[in-house]
Amino acid sequence: MKIKVLGTGCSKCKTLEKMTRETIAELGIVAEVEKVEDIVAIMGYGVMTTPALVIDEKVVLKGKIPTIPQLQEILLNQ
Repeated sequence: MKIKVLGTGCSKCKTLEKMTRETIAELGIVAEVEKVEDIVAIMGYGVMTTPALVIDEKVVLKGKIPTIPQLQEILLNQ
């Protein structure tokens, strides 16, 4: 699984990245996590509000920070 956290570096973006890394570790999911801060690359996904989460090139979350259970569900259903 390839996960990208899209965000320009704001506190919400950093929080989502940290939550994602911690949650995949807790769930034992093998995944590569990448932080994307380039605004042009972010817009290439059609994302206008960050933070956003992309799993295997599909935008699964944008514009908010999920709860831990929501994030677990997103990660487990991919």
